[in-house]
Amino acid sequence: METNNENKPATYNKGKTLRGVVVGVDMNKTAKVAVTRYVRHPKYQKFIKQVKKYLVHDEGNTAVVGEKVSIRESRPISKRKSFVIVKTKVSESNTK
Repeated sequence: METNNENKPATYNKGKTLRGVVVGVDMNKTAKVAVTRYVRHPKYQKFIKQVKKYLVHDEGNTAVVGEKVSIRESRPISKRKSFVIVKTKVSESNTK
């Protein structure tokens, strides 16, 4: 039985896609992105905001602090980097 990968569309990407805000660009080809999500407390049923920071690969060093970005899971690039910046969207505070 022959497996043919041509049946999959060209935009097929494996892994998680998250949205967040760039909070640091101090390293070469790396940005730090904070992803915010709301979770319900199991006992008190109150929604709590949780923030997790990811180290993200930024090949061209194009990320700017405060920028809204989409990140996609990829193969491990280093010990702590396994996400890549997909799209950037400039926030209103940076355009002034």
